[in-house]
Amino acid sequence: MKARVLALIFCLTLSPAMLIAGEVEVLHWWTSGGEAKSVAVLKQLLEEEGHTWKDFAVAGGGGDTAMTVLRSRAVSGNPPTAAQVKGPQIQQWGDEGVLANLDEVAAAGSWDDLLPKVVADVMKYDGSYVAVPVNVHRVNWMWVNPEVFRQAGAMIPTTWEEFTVAAEKIKEAGFIPVAFGGQDWQEATVFEIVVLGVGGPDFYEQALVKADPAALNSPTMIKCLETFKAIKPYTDANAPGRDWNLATAMVIQGKAAMQFMGDWAKGEFTAAGKRPGVDYVAVPAPQTSGAFLFNVDSFIMFDVKDEDAQEAQQAMARLIMGEQFQQVFNVNKGSIPCRLGMVRGAFDDPALRSMDEFSSAAASGNLLPSMAHEMAVFPAVRGAIFDVVTNFYNSDVSATKAAEQLAQEVQAAAY
Repeated sequence: MKARVLALIFCLTLSPAMLIAGEVEVLHWWTSGGEAKSVAVLKQLLEEEGHTWKDFAVAGGGGDTAMTVLRSRAVSGNPPTAAQVKGPQIQQWGDEGVLANLDEVAAAGSWDDLLPKVVADVMKYDGSYVAVPVNVHRVNWMWVNPEVFRQAGAMIPTTWEEFTVAAEKIKEAGFIPVAFGGQDWQEATVFEIVVLGVGGPDFYEQALVKADPAALNSPTMIKCLETFKAIKPYTDANAPGRDWNLATAMVIQGKAAMQFMGDWAKGEFTAAGKRPGVDYVAVPAPQTSGAFLFNVDSFIMFDVKDEDAQEAQQAMARLIMGEQFQQVFNVNKGSIPCRLGMVRGAFDDPALRSMDEFSSAAASGNLLPSMAHEMAVFPAVRGAIFDVVTNFYNSDVSATKAAEQLAQEVQAAAY
């Protein structure tokens, strides 16, 4: 009798979460130092509630390898409990009918109030939440070494006309104006930044979100392509094939003046002991101030039958959107929280400015999904844009011809 009473007392002292312990097998591609550290935080929070985290990390390919593995697992009828998937691919998995409904945990956590509508819509399928967002990266940053600009007597540009003036002075002073990585996704990143700046938010949405053939093959797109190609003379001969972090290192080391890259580049400056506003400056890319190209990492949850696993899924989704995880993860990764109204004390100046522009862009309608980073269009359309942009940048194809090819290839990929 005494043993039974003690057992009852023990059970009553456990939290509700501890009474149901499930396992989540999580597929992701966050394997670098800062990313792995951030994932460990989520694992710890989940395990503190009594659940088990089974790590399924797939390195390489910026997620492409992970998606191949995920598709193989799903086809065999053995998907993981949760997987890192983002953008329109969420809709594709929704079409398969294999995703769990997260509306209950979303309603309890007031996700509709905490997330900008454009972000919330990406997380939903047929009006219901099927994915949970982890963070927000801003793509349209320009990372600047102010000492190089000072030595060259150049001003940090806010327009593309000013960029040309500054780049000429920097080149004459013996520095590389633009640190560039000649890989297709990096070329597409700079291309979409130029489209946003030259064409403006409305044109960007028509061309690179709605993939409107009339916008893709237009005088404005021709101007965007010409501006994009005009960057190339200000890069160095070793740019082809260079990884993005090695290009960032050129800015850190004072070999190059600037780099157009998302805010994941900040982690490289931080790791090198560089101080924002002193050793480096982060500013919106030319003509994009007030607009925000976003890249949101997220997890989908697969429809599992085991009730304990379902509870673990719900707990994982709730914890991801919680303030503790949102702060720790994004400080480590260099991104910003996806939820609005966060306490700001833990974040540095670039992050605070990004948070402010995230909120203001959401209010103004200038919060836009990144095409280059899988947020705007389906993979086949994105691949068609990549092919045309890379071929244009690395050949003598005219901007007029490239605009025609963009419209043709995107239309073909869409059907």
